[in-house]
Amino acid sequence: MNLTAIAIVALSCWALVSIVTAFADKSGKKLNDKEKARLEGEISSLKDRVETLEKIVTDESYNLKKEIEALDKDRAA
Repeated sequence: MNLTAIAIVALSCWALVSIVTAFADKSGKKLNDKEKARLEGEISSLKDRVETLEKIVTDESYNLKKEIEALDKDRAA
């Protein structure tokens, strides 16, 4: 499993939770419609960004180890 992908997903989830809890009132007051719509839009945007990052990181051509090994072979040659 790719450790980078796991780290990206974990950080994104943490960011989502932080955003929601930052705007939620500690007294249990519900968000108004405008705040709710803005947060839902931001969460949707973050989900799209995470999905893009996951595609990049899990892509077979994005394999840092292979790239480093190729550089080492070029240096040895």
